[in-house]
Amino acid sequence: MKQAKVLTPTELKRLLAVVDSGRYATRNRLAVMLSFNAGLRVGEIASLNIGDVVGKDGLVRDELRLKPHQTKGGQHRTVFVNRLLKREISAYIAGLQRLPAADRPLLVTQKGRAFTANVLCQLFGELYRKAGIDGASSHSGRRSFITTLAYKGVSAKVIMELAGHKNLATTQRYIDVTDEMKRQAVEML
Repeated sequence: MKQAKVLTPTELKRLLAVVDSGRYATRNRLAVMLSFNAGLRVGEIASLNIGDVVGKDGLVRDELRLKPHQTKGGQHRTVFVNRLLKREISAYIAGLQRLPAADRPLLVTQKGRAFTANVLCQLFGELYRKAGIDGASSHSGRRSFITTLAYKGVSAKVIMELAGHKNLATTQRYIDVTDEMKRQAVEML
């Protein structure tokens, strides 16, 4: 099975430009950023509720605590929220007319319903198509997240934990090795 494309920084900028110029820009941008900056799967993104990302004090959480029913492996998982993602979540929440109850879905369709993983996959596919990025899928953000961390020298064990993988071999399959990565590796000698 062919793996989802890992986006270059230029392709990600192009994707975000398409997102920002379309309908439901803040919602779609948050979905993309949850994939690229937290490494979440579409099913995990679709399962998020307001209370998963915003505390009772109305502030964006530093960590998302995914419950077993929200994850592929059926295990609790902590997802760390970086500064960029925190800004994206804050912008999204600020754009809502009012903060929904904690148990309400974070991202909703134009009909006001929670996204399903399948519908969110279709949305990602449409955004990639509009951005002219071939080979990308709903898993591209996750693969890009993992590959970027590896490229920046983060330990494979740490990446495995962040991705919620149980096996290091699974994580290693996600990492896209480029000529530039190899070139920089030999320059370290």
